[in-house]
Parts: sequence; C-alpha cells; structure tokens
Amino acid sequence: MTIAFTGGGTGGHFYPIIAIAEAIQTEVRARRLIEPKLFFIAPAPFDENALFENGIVFIRIPAGKIRRYATFKNITGLFITIYGIISAIFTLFRIYPDVVVSKGGYGSVPTTIAARLLGIPVVIHESDAKPGRANLLAAKWAKKIAISFGDSAKYFPKKVQGKIARTGIPVRRVLTRAEPNGAKQYLGLETNIPTVLVLGGSLGSVRINETITGTLPEIVSFANVIHQTGRGKLTETEGVANVILYKNPHKDRYHVFDYLSETAMQRAAGAADLIISRAGAGAIAEIALWKKPAILIPIPESVSHDQRTNAYTFAGTGGAVVIEEANLTPHIMASEIKRIAGNPELSKTMGEKVASFGDTDAAKVLAQGILSIVLSHEL
Repeated sequence: MTIAFTGGGTGGHFYPIIAIAEAIQTEVRARRLIEPKLFFIAPAPFDENALFENGIVFIRIPAGKIRRYATFKNITGLFITIYGIISAIFTLFRIYPDVVVSKGGYGSVPTTIAARLLGIPVVIHESDAKPGRANLLAAKWAKKIAISFGDSAKYFPKKVQGKIARTGIPVRRVLTRAEPNGAKQYLGLETNIPTVLVLGGSLGSVRINETITGTLPEIVSFANVIHQTGRGKLTETEGVANVILYKNPHKDRYHVFDYLSETAMQRAAGAADLIISRAGAGAIAEIALWKKPAILIPIPESVSHDQRTNAYTFAGTGGAVVIEEANLTPHIMASEIKRIAGNPELSKTMGEKVASFGDTDAAKVLAQGILSIVLSHEL
C-alpha cells in the first residue's frame, strides 16, 4: 500500500496533508491493514519534523511557478515545470503509488501530470472557496475531487461534477480543539482580562505585524495579546514593540513569538477571546473548530486570488468580520478589537456562529475515500 502526496509551498497546502496522513494511519490501524508507505513529492519539504513524525518520506521534485502577470520568470517557470514532470515520471514509476493525493499549488503540477501519464489514480482536495489553477487542471483527470466550500463546485467543469464531494478542510488532530485548561498559566497571561490571538499565517505578515504594534498601547490597556509574527519577523516586530511599550505599565501583557508549536497554538486558542488572522482556508477551519470570533484580513486579490472569497464566505456565518488590507489602519483595528473582545457576550455569540463552519471529520472522510481507492487498486 503506497500513497503519494503532493502540494504547493505554503502551510495551507502542506498541513492538511499531515492531517490526512494522520487519519490514514488511524484508519489502517483500526482495520488492521498493512502499514502504508507514505511519500510527499514537492519542491521543498516545508516542515521536515511533521513529515518525520508521520512517517512520510520526502522526495524533491522541481516545479516552476507561473504567475498571473507577464514576466520573464513565467518562461523559466515553464521549463522548470517540464523538467519536474520528467523527474516525477521516473519517481512515480520507481515507487508506483496506488494513488496520488494532491492539495494543489504550483508544486503539485509535475506530479499530477506524471500520474496521469502513468495511469495512477489522482485524488485532489481544494481548500479554498475559489479553486486554484493547479487543481482545476488536475480535475480533468482526477478520480475524485474533494472540496471544502459547497460553492466551489461551480468553478469545476461540468463533466467532472459527478466526482465532486464536499468533505470540509482537514485539520491536524491536535488542533481540532482548543485547550482552555491552564492556557493562561502555560503562556504567562494575566487572568480576568480578554486575550487577543494574532496569526499572520505560516510565513507571517509584515502588514499585520505593523498594524498590531501600532495598536499596542490601546489594546494592552484592557487585554492580553499573543502575537505570532512568522519566522524571520520576530526581531524587528519585537524591537518596534519594545520602543512603543517603553515604560507602559501594561507592557507585560504583550507576548510575541515567531512560531507557535502545536501545543502552544492549542493553548493560545484556548485562551483567546478573539483571533486576528489571514484568511487561508486552513486558518479558517481551525478558527471554526475552536469556536472563536475572528477578524480576517485577506491577502489582496492581486497577490492571492482565494483569500478574499474565503474571508467573506466565512464572515457570512456572522462570527467574523473582514477588514480589507487597503482599509487596514491601527485605529480601525483597535476599534474592532475593542468592540468584540471587550464585549464577552458578543464574543461568545460570534464564536457559536462560526462553529457551524467546522468539519471535525474532514480528515477521516478523506482518509476513508483514499483507502477505498487504494484497496480497489490492489485487487
């Protein structure tokens, strides 16, 4: 039993793969099946520890990014992708998986095309409300298509509609729930005041970091702030915050990290009364499962086509508000934080509304579907 995963180079593409792998291992043990061989085929491993902990072997395959605007880089990207397809054909022929599972993104293109050429079944999962180009391409020959938003189906060709099923967004097991017990003590937070959790995505966001530091004097006057800056952005953000909060009597209410481990994230979510986040599908899924109100700041459409649609779809539950990056100022941010986190009843009501968006069993449903293809392929 061999399963190959592939996907682009962001946490939104990578961590759902980890969630699916966890669920596959659980299903295999429950059914007493032979332990599967799992591979992750992509341009980069993204999180080597997560791969190692889940027994997933990384195989590097180059992929070129084709941008949505005219640039010479698109020509070089095309040649890199062609080379990646050739490499992927040899790689897949060597390991010959029973199925290839794609999360989309430019990093998945060589592997899904190679799988088609070799006649290997492909399953794709689309996390975003508006599907990406890589998944729209692979959908033409995919055996099964899983989506997270019901409205996503309309973007796929009519001839593949019968292959589509809504599964929701798979979330790593440890992050399917927040851990409120002992969270404030674990993170060193002040009790009896609200807590605001700021997440800028796996790589962080300079714009969000700058806006949050600009609001700090106002926010720490009534709340704790847990701020994940993103790797490589801690030193600058912390330096600015130290200057802004110099001699502020509440400066110890600000807690800044470059990255939150799974345990720390679980506790931070448990302590939070409000979450400020980008609008990646994975982040939205986690917020829904944590039952927390949110302020979403989508990446502009000129950079990413999907987050704005994700944000407004999620806000339709009534449990989140959207601030477009073009409108983002410290004053507007501080005002919304006060309005929600400063009102326990509103915060609780909004949290209950977003819960309807969560899919606790998404990873399990996907794992079962993948295993059914694997087992039929082995007969």
